[in-house]
Amino acid sequence: MKTKLQTIAAIALIAITGAASAQNVAIVNGKAVPKTRVDALVTMASAQAKAQGQQLPPNFEQQAKDEVITREIFMQEAAKRSLDASDDYKSQMELARQSIMIRALFEDEKKRASVTDAEVQAEYDKYAKENGGKEYKARHILVEKEETAKALIAQLKKGAKFETLAKKESKDSGSGANGGDLDWASASSYVKEFSDAMIKLEKGKLTDTPVKSQFGYHIIRLDDVREAKLPTIDQIKPQIKQQLEQQKMTKFQEDLRKSAKVE
Repeated sequence: MKTKLQTIAAIALIAITGAASAQNVAIVNGKAVPKTRVDALVTMASAQAKAQGQQLPPNFEQQAKDEVITREIFMQEAAKRSLDASDDYKSQMELARQSIMIRALFEDEKKRASVTDAEVQAEYDKYAKENGGKEYKARHILVEKEETAKALIAQLKKGAKFETLAKKESKDSGSGANGGDLDWASASSYVKEFSDAMIKLEKGKLTDTPVKSQFGYHIIRLDDVREAKLPTIDQIKPQIKQQLEQQKMTKFQEDLRKSAKVE
């Protein structure tokens, strides 16, 4: 009977030891290195690779295993030298602990305040309202003085080519190099003085008098008008969702600061 009990106990001990070993990747100088360290390293590296549109190499798990074993060896040597007792070590450990906790807090809040499809739709509707309507394809020549602008208008009325004068005279180097071309844009994209003058023009016509703004004096020619072409909600849903997540996180942080009692 005693022999039978001893045998059962031995089998149980082997089973327990085997289970414990399965949870470790190695024993370094008598100290177990848990597999959870490897799992954590793989998870972190996988998330970073995914964010960059890449994949981990096939043998990365073995590399992670080697890494955690090497770290354990170095950590044991550092502990022998009592480096973990220094003030510098303690300060850095506290900063690391704070970083981990804050990151966990933000991830938890992100889950709690997840962006809904209804919120995305509402934001898209707002975007469509602000950017819908008409788009204008215009050109302009920007100069510093009103007299210069009037002289250029006179030249244009006599047959001078707008694109040529824009390249030569405009102080807006970006559009000037392209003959004054501002491409397609909504009226709200421009300062009020500019947009008010532009939308009054007929296609192919230019302003009879210089238009003054904070940038100088403009000569504007309207080339074409069309209904605004907006992307569909599916095309920009990821960007809208990311923007709303950032807004919620910013508000969360600001609310915490406001509610905190700092003396």
